[in-house]
Amino acid sequence: MRLTISFWASVAALVAGLTTAPLSWAQTWPTKQPIKLIAVFPPGGSVDQVARILAQPLQQQLGQAVVVDNRGGASGSIGTAAVAAAPPDGYTFAVVFDTHGVNPSLIPNLPFDTRKDLAAVALVGTGSMLLATQAESPYKTFADVIAAGKSSKGVSYGSIGSGSLGHLAMTLLARNAQINLVHVPYRGGGPLMNDAIAGHVPLSIGSVFLIKPHIDSKRLRPLSVTTSARSPHLPDGPTLAESGFAGFDAPAWWAVLAPAKTPPEIVKRMNDEINAALRQPDVASKLAAQGIDVRTGTPQAAQQFIENQIDVWAKVVKDNGIKPD
Repeated sequence: MRLTISFWASVAALVAGLTTAPLSWAQTWPTKQPIKLIAVFPPGGSVDQVARILAQPLQQQLGQAVVVDNRGGASGSIGTAAVAAAPPDGYTFAVVFDTHGVNPSLIPNLPFDTRKDLAAVALVGTGSMLLATQAESPYKTFADVIAAGKSSKGVSYGSIGSGSLGHLAMTLLARNAQINLVHVPYRGGGPLMNDAIAGHVPLSIGSVFLIKPHIDSKRLRPLSVTTSARSPHLPDGPTLAESGFAGFDAPAWWAVLAPAKTPPEIVKRMNDEINAALRQPDVASKLAAQGIDVRTGTPQAAQQFIENQIDVWAKVVKDNGIKPD
């Protein structure tokens, strides 16, 4: 059968269209509709704050409305599921917390595949977790905690809940140090701080943002931070690495994700715009007020960071039989 010139011309036009479509899409994005940032926790928390702090500069830079949509529940997995199922057109993104790296190991039958259904856009920032004790406590340094933890009775500590990053970090620490740390889960930071200040629980672990106000008021005493470097918000607070646990690093973190099939050109553009926003002094200052240290980088670096967090905490959860509340 002879194929006409017009047939081959049509094929060439189709191929050209397929080749240039993604580029054209990226060039015209965003013009179709407002961009939605789904904050996967309720209003008032750090995830909500990160979304709202980013929304304003992104709106100015992109020339398109950016709206924050809070969808809390199930440690952030409800909002994340909505993003995983959203059209991959660059108009829906998730703002997630460190629970995103723990949920695959703790929550059975997630309605999405954390690794396959979502793509990292940017790592917004990290923050230290802080181990503290009541101001009148006999524990003056982390070495005192180690000594007490070697006794048969051990030492109790409170966290914001079973499966929280604080719980997992202390579980990993107890295993590394071969000490007895007894977990007391609380339902949130408020109840934990009330008991910590009153001395009802000997130790407490939470974000710097949660605990630092009570250190500033001299009601709690800092013992150590869980990150490999000292927190700029608590420069006199030693790290666990400095206390003899080389390489120990358990940061809180915040990131922006997209549906997995979002065109890479759009992911890169959004990454560029987020990094530009994070470099603005007022944005960095607002995040610092939340205990968040700005991190900029590529989508690939963010993806690698998140994958590492999933792997690290999956092992801790499995090895210690940890269950959620």
